[in-house]
Amino acid sequence: MTHSVNPIQIQKFLEGIDYPADRSALLDAARSQNADDNVIRAIEGIPEGSYEKPTEVSQAIVEAGRKHD
Repeated sequence: MTHSVNPIQIQKFLEGIDYPADRSALLDAARSQNADDNVIRAIEGIPEGSYEKPTEVSQAIVEAGRKHD
């Protein structure tokens, strides 16, 4: 599921978001930037919680992708 996107691509759709941010805020930001379905699914796949910085989001996406491979 998440293997078709990479964290750098996702960060493009999260530009301007204020951290810390939870998954819901990340999804709202991605949707407002017209992120494609793969990006939305990747963000939906990360655990609930607060993310302090973009690298935490990227790490969560990588880890979630490993669980689905």
